[in-house]
Amino acid sequence: MGTESETVSCEWVGKHVAQVNGVTPEKVWSVFADFCNIQEWFPALDTCYRVQGTDGEPGLIRYCASTKTKEEGTKWAKERLVKIDHIGRCLSYEILENNVGFGSYVSTVRVTPVDGDDQVSRIEWSFVADPVDGWKKEDLDSYVDFCLQHMAKKMELNL
Repeated sequence: MGTESETVSCEWVGKHVAQVNGVTPEKVWSVFADFCNIQEWFPALDTCYRVQGTDGEPGLIRYCASTKTKEEGTKWAKERLVKIDHIGRCLSYEILENNVGFGSYVSTVRVTPVDGDDQVSRIEWSFVADPVDGWKKEDLDSYVDFCLQHMAKKMELNL
């Protein structure tokens, strides 16, 4: 018998889902498609702006920051839009630089109707990331899920 070597994954992979009631997928998608305006929806972020590139096109780089953290100092990241599909309502982005501890991080967001109902939307947020020093995978899962649920509730109230 030959020996098989086990491959241990050093990546964290996660997927979270939120439902947005009473809001069309097109309206929900408009929040994500406006890549440099995420501070209006994402909890704790108070700054987001275009660094370079063309709005709505791959290669666009945004700077996001939270200056209202409990810890001292501003938490920030530069993120690049990797792909965007307005017809399929899907985008992917990656973190380029940050002071939060992320090495590699790529996220994909997809917006779809729920059971063909155009007044109920589903947001699927998936990610692949290198482990973050001082965090457990459950910490990242919990953070992504909290942020996604917060955004969905805010959309229900404001869209």
